[in-house]
Amino acid sequence: MSVVESSQFLPVIQLAITPVILLSGVGALMITLTNRMGRIVDRTRLLAAQVHGAKEDERRHFEGQLEIMWRRARLIRRAVMFAGVSMLLSCLLVMVIFVDASMQREFGLEMVVVFAASVLCLIAALVAFLRDIVVSLHALRIEVERARARG
Repeated sequence: MSVVESSQFLPVIQLAITPVILLSGVGALMITLTNRMGRIVDRTRLLAAQVHGAKEDERRHFEGQLEIMWRRARLIRRAVMFAGVSMLLSCLLVMVIFVDASMQREFGLEMVVVFAASVLCLIAALVAFLRDIVVSLHALRIEVERARARG
């Protein structure tokens, strides 16, 4: 390949950088989400163990907390799924960009659709993540109120 032909791919590589940057950002979000999921699982196992042998009022409290944990787990699962689909679409976009350049075809509309879908999935993941934060703060408020009532 000559220097002139190689330089023709420079704009393609520059164009492919945007979805790669999106991949990096969503990858960092995925680490956060999976860490939150791990903490939810650990807390759920702890609460489930405390339910057995607990007094009636404590049992109701633990069961309420377990319901909150289940809701949070579903939210984080949804966020992980949307973030994963966003990453897959970003990878697909990189492939479409290179196919577009190598086949000398115009996939402009397809690129826009795939990019928009990737960003919409990222938005959905962030909405689920933010909802989990709200639910977790609600659970924390219940714990604080319970501690104040005891003290």
